[in-house]
Amino acid sequence: MPQSLVPDTDLVVIGGGPAGCAAVVMAASVGMSSVLVEPKTPGHTLHRIPVLDNVLGFTSGPAYAEALAAGVHHAGAHHAAGCEVLLGERADRLAAADDHVTVHLAVSGRTVTGRFVVVATGVRDARMSEAGWITGGDAHWSPLWDADAEALIGRSVLVLGADRPLGTLLRSRPDLPLRLVVPYPEADDYKADEVRGDPRVTLVPVRSLALSAQADGRVLAEATAPAGRTDRWRLTADEVLLNLGRRPAELPGLYADPGDGYCPPDRQHPRVLTAGDLRSARAQRIMTATGSGSEAALRAYYAARLDDWSPHGSDQR
Repeated sequence: MPQSLVPDTDLVVIGGGPAGCAAVVMAASVGMSSVLVEPKTPGHTLHRIPVLDNVLGFTSGPAYAEALAAGVHHAGAHHAAGCEVLLGERADRLAAADDHVTVHLAVSGRTVTGRFVVVATGVRDARMSEAGWITGGDAHWSPLWDADAEALIGRSVLVLGADRPLGTLLRSRPDLPLRLVVPYPEADDYKADEVRGDPRVTLVPVRSLALSAQADGRVLAEATAPAGRTDRWRLTADEVLLNLGRRPAELPGLYADPGDGYCPPDRQHPRVLTAGDLRSARAQRIMTATGSGSEAALRAYYAARLDDWSPHGSDQR
């Protein structure tokens, strides 16, 4: 009978956002060693959220990102189990076996094995090609995240989609005189609730939107009204910004729902735990992601105890 593989670590965590950072901190607190795989820096996407209003103890994304980075550093430096942080590295696939998980790293080409893995790769910006309600347009238009709000003053701006970055922009600059026209698919009407009362925004639910460049450099937008209505709408805009929503950043080796691409925790291999925004389109908030990362690490810990295994060879049952 072949000898079982001895994994490199107790827990491999893929993704250094709120969920992934919470997972390594929780793992360290219960004596599990971990490896964190993150292409950039812990909490890097939080730096584009200037204002937070639903995170306990923090009012800005950059401040929370700094706290995450500090927590990860503390987990590695002050807990006996330790946390190895692999920045600038990206996981491109995983494979789960009966007693371990293998994660392949794209940059170095190495593999890391763990008793369990928490996948917290989150979501990415949707691409123009994925917005079936839009025809025409330029895939290189800038995302709303990157907009210089001051530069939008006095311009007619078309924001494609009503996703949450729109509310973030408006909350961060409540007195800035903006003029934003926001067409969005009728199915996303619930996303517009956050900005519906802001007089700087004109919300336009549509069935389809056709975009075409004009000789003067502006963009003509022609919309078809939702089903049951016959009116049409058109606007010529000085600038177009993308706000098309988010798509799951899935990883080969995970079970992804064929309907929406998200990776629900209850459909994965027993040694594979998904956390954060990757789980579903619902409840994509920083606080819920953070909590799910902690919960995933605890699930791995208790599953390991049921395997009659205890971290670092000591029976803690």
